[in-house]
Amino acid sequence: MTPLITTITVLCVLGISLGQLLFKQAALSMHDATAWRDWVFNGWLIAALALYGVTTLVWIWVLRHAPLHLAYPFMGLAFLIVPCLGWLFLGEPIRIPTLIGGALILLGITVTAHAS
Repeated sequence: MTPLITTITVLCVLGISLGQLLFKQAALSMHDATAWRDWVFNGWLIAALALYGVTTLVWIWVLRHAPLHLAYPFMGLAFLIVPCLGWLFLGEPIRIPTLIGGALILLGITVTAHAS
């Protein structure tokens, strides 16, 4: 993959990860999850859906220009980025198994990137 496509791929992963954080914030901000107004007028949810929509369109562009076997492993980064964002912005704990798994994912992405 070219440096440009790699950069855009990483930005997609960051967008998806941030979207997960926004979905969590949307869920936390709902007072009554059975009330339709808590869904329709939830700014966090609207932001998450918009970010997911834009990121999905960009991801389709990435898939047009990069082989799936190279692009898709980058999505594994979300398994490390999301817990880190949760820790940073929501005060959620990061556990050792998460860090170990994240390191293994990084290793796998590195192996995949250098194998082609």
